[in-house]
Amino acid sequence: MGSSEGGGRVRLPQLKLDELLEELQARLDAARGTQNRVHSLLEAVLSVGRELDLKQVLRSIAEAAAVLVEAEYAALGVIGPDGKRLSEFLTVGVSDEQIAAIGPYPDGHGILGELISHPEPLRLSRISEHPSSYGFPEHHPPMNTFLGVPIRVREQVFGNLYLTEKRGGAQFDDEDESVLSTLAVAAGVAIDNARLYEESQARERWMRASGEITHSLMSGSPRGVVLSLIAERAREIAGAALAVVAVPMADTGTLTVESAVGQEAETHRGLVLPVEGSLVGAAFSAASPVTSPDVSRDERVSVGPQSYAGLGPAVAVPIGTGDSVRGVVLLVREAGRAEFTEQETEPLLGFAGQAAVAMELAERRSDAEQMTLLEDRDRIARDLHDLAIQRLFATGMTLQSAGRFIEHPQASERVLRAVEDLDETIKIIRSTIFGLRSREDAAGQSLRARVVRAVGEAAPVLGFAPSLRMEGLLDTQVPRETADQVTAVLSEALTNVARHANAAKAEVALETDGREVRLTVSDNGVGVPPEGRRSGLRNMAERAQQLGGDMELTCPEGGGTTLVWRVPTGEA
Repeated sequence: MGSSEGGGRVRLPQLKLDELLEELQARLDAARGTQNRVHSLLEAVLSVGRELDLKQVLRSIAEAAAVLVEAEYAALGVIGPDGKRLSEFLTVGVSDEQIAAIGPYPDGHGILGELISHPEPLRLSRISEHPSSYGFPEHHPPMNTFLGVPIRVREQVFGNLYLTEKRGGAQFDDEDESVLSTLAVAAGVAIDNARLYEESQARERWMRASGEITHSLMSGSPRGVVLSLIAERAREIAGAALAVVAVPMADTGTLTVESAVGQEAETHRGLVLPVEGSLVGAAFSAASPVTSPDVSRDERVSVGPQSYAGLGPAVAVPIGTGDSVRGVVLLVREAGRAEFTEQETEPLLGFAGQAAVAMELAERRSDAEQMTLLEDRDRIARDLHDLAIQRLFATGMTLQSAGRFIEHPQASERVLRAVEDLDETIKIIRSTIFGLRSREDAAGQSLRARVVRAVGEAAPVLGFAPSLRMEGLLDTQVPRETADQVTAVLSEALTNVARHANAAKAEVALETDGREVRLTVSDNGVGVPPEGRRSGLRNMAERAQQLGGDMELTCPEGGGTTLVWRVPTGEA
């Protein structure tokens, strides 16, 4: 008994000691686990905070979140400007092959939309049991457990972190939520820093571009070269696929695209756009930026949708302010890209304003040079009139008087011929003086302006406004006689479309390469019937033949008519 009781007294404390040791070990393991997790969280915060590239910051946040809460999959969704949909969606744990099989990224419905509508931490043991869940698309990996937290930047919800499938089949717990919420706070700071850095870098790029534009203008670069430079720099800095610069045409109520760079540039270069009713015209009239979420579906775009194939968000920014708007820069991003934000538009507006100032200074310098040239012409004309003509006239009178005293017939004839030559020389000089002093105002008489008016006058008869594209040095390389014929043929062609084509769309293109001028008028009407009257077509063909050119008329199988009228310009 004694030994038995002694053995009992030894075993009972030993049991309690084992339990205490196990509990102590468990607490030590938990403390060590917590310490390791805190250490991992600190490392994640430091890793995220070191990045300055916004895309890389977002990727690092999603990767760190997956590691911290031991999730199989992680995603970060950026909320778009409307505050209702996701504009970007980055994933971790899903392969490129799986992404391609699943299809387009989500835009913010279901559980993802729940976090957008109610930006508070959300933890689910089974996604399918939540009322907002409506299932996954085909080929999507199975997901059950879910943990989501919002990311705030300066009290504004920037986006959300989504974690699914905790490893080992476990559930996300309070500690996971706490860790993820802490990471989200650090992520907000990192995103804000990256944004500020990007904005400062963009501002510096805009300033460099403004300096480049100013230097180009003040060094005497041609206007077309400078406009192309404006378009190219704006496209590069804003991350656009297409950049267009349109400038007003005097007294026509239209804007012409003088420069276009990037995707679909050729279809835009030379287009004539109405100020009223167009996207570019709206920015010109309001003297303020105008945006479009999808330019391919925007009713303010007067050219065909094919010109914007694969393109989406756009912004039109005026070059200048108030009554001194000198043009418009249109930037268009690829379809699916983020819309232009106010933060992006502001420096672009400043860049366009600087370009306007540079253009103003260049024009003032050009005006001063033109004034100097005109003053020189006046002086030359005055000197020719007051000195050269008077001396020639006096010399002619002297020879004419002397001729009466010359008895030799041949000598007398030579003197008379010299007097006649002097008279002809005086006439040539007088004509030169008239040309030097000419101040003919050619505004509104240029071929471009006449073509714009002809197209505008045809619109009420057609019932729609034809699209117009002009390219080349039409006002300088096309002789006046040819320009008159071009205008007449265009008016007659559009009249034929209105009378006979029953068309809903017409396109006009006028181009010159310095050797020939080519007018193309096409429509989507019923074509030219074999028995139809052709007197108008004969007239247009005769006009081309008189100038050494030709005319071609085609009617594609799909319907419509295309008329191509071409004549040489007479220049080599």
